[in-house]
Amino acid sequence: MSRIALTSRDMAMKQVRRRYVPVGSTVAAIMIVLLPVVLNAPLIPDFGYLFLVAWRLLRPEMWTARTALPLGFLSDLVSGHPVGLSMALWTMTFLILDFIESRAVFRDYWLDWLLASLLILFYTAGSWFVARLMGSQAAFGVLWPQIALSILFYPVVARIVVALDRWRLTR
Repeated sequence: MSRIALTSRDMAMKQVRRRYVPVGSTVAAIMIVLLPVVLNAPLIPDFGYLFLVAWRLLRPEMWTARTALPLGFLSDLVSGHPVGLSMALWTMTFLILDFIESRAVFRDYWLDWLLASLLILFYTAGSWFVARLMGSQAAFGVLWPQIALSILFYPVVARIVVALDRWRLTR
């Protein structure tokens, strides 16, 4: 027997999925930092930022620049960055994407990947610059493997986000 109309419980679950899957997946990606992985060099991408960019590029109408503040604050608290670093860089990312989307004539997969690559470079360079201002002596060249892995891992994150978005919007 097929249902034509959803029950009120199904409608409530659908609304919960629509509202909380993007935020929940981004928060889960931010929490990946808590896994006990020890490395001598920065190699692991910032998955929270990758998910944020992937969701923003997939569904630009879903999040405004205000959304980046609480997510960036959580990222700062969990990852140990100075409070305000991710908040500022994630908000600037949203503003950059708003500006580009208002001027872009078309977008495709390769343009999204290029845009995400530039944003990953911007975020990593901004984080390095703030660390340098705070007294770090690390050279920028140490970050190139992390940047490369982040850029190469972005399509995987984008596929995960697309799968989550399909599940989020299913009946």
